[in-house]
Amino acid sequence: MTIEAQAAPTAVAGPSRTTLLIYFSALIAMFMATLDMNIVVTALPTIASDLGNVHLLGWVGATYLLSTAAVAPFYGKLGDMFGRKYIIMIAVVLFLAGSLLCGLAWSMEALIGARILQGLGGGGLMVSAFAIIGELFEPRDRAKYQGYSSAVFTLSSVLGPVGGGYITEAFGWRWVFLVNLPIAIIILAIIAVAMPRKLSQRSHKVDYAGGVLLALATIAVVYWSDHVLEPTGPDWTTFALPVVAVALIAAFVTVERRAAEPIIPLRLFANRTISLVTIISVLGGMSTLGLYFYFALYMQTITGLSPGALGLLFVPMSITVAITGILAGRVVAATGRYKWLPVVGSAIGVGLMAFYALADATTPLWVFGLSFVAFGLSMGLTMQTLLVAIQTAAPLQDIGAATGLATQARTVGASLGLALNGAVMVLGLTTATKSLPADVLAVVPAGLSGLAPKVVDALPDATREVVLHAYYVGFAPVYWFAGAAYLLTVVLTLLLPDVTIPKRVSH
Repeated sequence: MTIEAQAAPTAVAGPSRTTLLIYFSALIAMFMATLDMNIVVTALPTIASDLGNVHLLGWVGATYLLSTAAVAPFYGKLGDMFGRKYIIMIAVVLFLAGSLLCGLAWSMEALIGARILQGLGGGGLMVSAFAIIGELFEPRDRAKYQGYSSAVFTLSSVLGPVGGGYITEAFGWRWVFLVNLPIAIIILAIIAVAMPRKLSQRSHKVDYAGGVLLALATIAVVYWSDHVLEPTGPDWTTFALPVVAVALIAAFVTVERRAAEPIIPLRLFANRTISLVTIISVLGGMSTLGLYFYFALYMQTITGLSPGALGLLFVPMSITVAITGILAGRVVAATGRYKWLPVVGSAIGVGLMAFYALADATTPLWVFGLSFVAFGLSMGLTMQTLLVAIQTAAPLQDIGAATGLATQARTVGASLGLALNGAVMVLGLTTATKSLPADVLAVVPAGLSGLAPKVVDALPDATREVVLHAYYVGFAPVYWFAGAAYLLTVVLTLLLPDVTIPKRVSH
């Protein structure tokens, strides 16, 4: 069937130079926001030695993630109400100010506070950039141009840790943040000059109560996910935060039902595509971003590769994500059909998780390399296609709210994935440790869950073989769990309406 797409601002034969200029500015803004999620990783040891308070180091990354996730829907709705121009300019200014303060930070506490400010801007950059692309182009062309955003995410994930390391070594860790300043200023100037201003025909009432409740609920969920597996064990927050989150979500729903212009209009969930894509985005965050950390640990442990060599092994996956995302966007633009792409992508994920669960010491390294390419294919077919689906299903006046919802769902899913995958990993490896002979257990006193790659390298060949076999067995439940998430994703994507996006909207 063919859907009735929302009316677009313009319907022209091809994008103008101004449109392309705004589009590329949106991509660069998105690149900056996603880059700062991981560029700081390789600078953290230097930051710790300079500022001290190592026990606070984890908050340098966590606060950026928390604030980014908390404000995503708020930016989307404000853009729907007042236009993207001034909303994204506010986000750029906040991000710029946060980057400057990070570069000037005099203590770990000051750096963490600056990262919160930077994240408040970064969340707006990502959501606004996606929404701008959704508004710039006709529904079917939108798929092609959204496809390039997957290349932006890939580029930032590859260049982030590498660039952070080189910048820290050459100029000092402060320039990891200060490098954002000239880029942000250029983006701000382009948007100020080139992007048209939306003239609101009526006054708006901002849903502050709904925005604050949703932000607090998101913070509670993400914080709980990031800290539920602390080595020190559970504390009162481990049990209290889920209850707080449920109460905040219930209060949020109550407020949204009465709000004149809710942050997330509940009517959106009456649309089957939007409801399904939201759930799929959570599952996607769990089975990709929420698995990535443990997957890297697994590969380094069983292969014995150095971090640098392991990073090179992941490059084909990143390149495949970028190429597949671009090609998928072009296919949707040419045919108007998108449902089969996430179905195939998720099915590939099921097969991959089964492969990793059944792999053992006899599996050649080149086979793992090919599996990374397949992993990239799975992600490339799914990530941006789902964004196109939710933007196509949403009315134009709600496209920002829908985009913010999808972005937040993936972030929350990634946080939940880190917690749940970690719990399954610890349980599986702890159980497998009990099967080790006493003489082998004596040389790995921390057990398999505390096994470091350098410890494995130092073991005699016969002992290493026993330890790695147990490690394979103990890690397998992580992949079966992720495979179940992928399988559920296949079922949900099959339930998506099979629609054809029209080439051009009627006016």
